[in-house]
Amino acid sequence: MIDTHCHLTFTQYEGQIPAELDRMREAGVRGCITVGTTSADSVAGLAIAQAHEGVWCSAGVHPLHSDEPVDWGALRACAQHPRCVAWGELGLDNHYATPGKAHQMAALEGQLDRMVRWREEGIVKPVIIHCRKAFDELLPMLAASGLPRDRFVFHCFSGSESEARRVLDFGAWISFTGIVTYRNAPEVQAAAKLMPDDRIMAETDAPFLSPEPMRTAKPNRPAHVMLVVKQLAALRGMDEAACADMLDRNACRFFGLPPKP
Repeated sequence: MIDTHCHLTFTQYEGQIPAELDRMREAGVRGCITVGTTSADSVAGLAIAQAHEGVWCSAGVHPLHSDEPVDWGALRACAQHPRCVAWGELGLDNHYATPGKAHQMAALEGQLDRMVRWREEGIVKPVIIHCRKAFDELLPMLAASGLPRDRFVFHCFSGSESEARRVLDFGAWISFTGIVTYRNAPEVQAAAKLMPDDRIMAETDAPFLSPEPMRTAKPNRPAHVMLVVKQLAALRGMDEAACADMLDRNACRFFGLPPKP
């Protein structure tokens, strides 16, 4: 099992990464992807991925950091490294008032434009999407980019069942966090039930969103992805080990990761 989305560069893990990775492996999680939120954060994530077996990274600018300077050369350089397995996370966030829409749109359009151009140069990566209350705006922009629709994953899905259907009809994947374990998230649980077996993944988004029964634990950690798997298996009427194997195969196929031995 792989935690397909966490943030090992964040201060909650300062000086603790080896211990976190030990906890991860003891829980049966064989790897994780530390996801970039700025150009500098992406560089830091690559350094972690290079230093630790079973860790990969991504390169991108989060919409909530879209008002910060972007080093496009650094993002491109990160993406060229084999330990970098995706672009992102990138997208739109309408939950917070800042950064404003102009900043978010500029960062999103800048990344999509460069991903198309760099793809033509041979830098081909799947894309991790951050979408919060922005499906109406974001789906048309992704479609207009011309990038393959089945190479997008909407991470940390917190939308409704109908929004999940829109993402599936678009052709993209969906990844679930600890939100799917919360009693006050029935729509997210309904979305998890309707997902086809070949377009669903699991993640923690650690250090955030600790799943039940560890919801009050801070920080969340990659080891806790197994609690997300447990809930997904229960919702989908699957054996837990079979669900973990399915999710692992999906992660390997989407991100180009080595299969489980």
